[in-house]
Amino acid sequence: MGRFVYSMNVSLDLMIEQVPGDNGAGEWMRIGEELHRAFNAQALETAVIVHGRIFYEIMEEYWPRAGDDRSAPDFIREYGEIWTSKPKVLVSRTRTSADHNTRVIGGDDALEELAALRAETDGVLGVGGATLATQLLRAGLLDELLLVTHPAILGFGRPLFDDHDRQIDLELLEQRAFERGVTLHRYAIHDAKAA
Repeated sequence: MGRFVYSMNVSLDLMIEQVPGDNGAGEWMRIGEELHRAFNAQALETAVIVHGRIFYEIMEEYWPRAGDDRSAPDFIREYGEIWTSKPKVLVSRTRTSADHNTRVIGGDDALEELAALRAETDGVLGVGGATLATQLLRAGLLDELLLVTHPAILGFGRPLFDDHDRQIDLELLEQRAFERGVTLHRYAIHDAKAA
C-alpha cells in the first residue's frame, strides 16, 4: 500500500502563496541548491505524482522545458527531467487530457479512484495542491505532511489547507535544516485510514 504525502513550501504562518498563482514561487521562498537537490532526491523516490489542476498547470508550464534549458543549473534540469518522466495523476473536474506521462481522473468518484491508487501503489504518492490535499485529509487518505518552512511570515495568502474544522494529531518523523534558515519537517498523520 502506498502513502499519500503532501509536500509543500510554507511560510511560518503556513501560507503556500502570498498572491494567487505564485504557488510557492514568491520572493519569500529561499530555495538554494542544497534544498533543490533534496527536492530532486525526494521526487526520484516518489512512485506517482498526484496534482490538483492548478498545481499541475503551474508545474506543466515550466518543468517539461527545464530539462533542455542549458542555461539552467544541472539540478534544475534534473528536476525537469524527473517531473516529466514520472507517472502522474491529474485530479480535475475540468481537464480531460494531459501530457507528460499523466493520467486524468475527476468527477464524483475521484476520491474512490485515489483510494484504489493508494492501495495498489508501493511507495510514496506525492501530493501537490491545497484543495486536493484538503480533500484527501477529510477522507482520511492523507498519510504524511512534508513541510519545507521558509523564515517568513506572510500575514495573508493561500493556507496550507482549506477550511478544516477538527484537530489532527501528527507525529514528527524527520527534521532537517537547510541553508538560509529553511527547515524540513515530515509528519505522520495519525488518523489516516488503512487501505
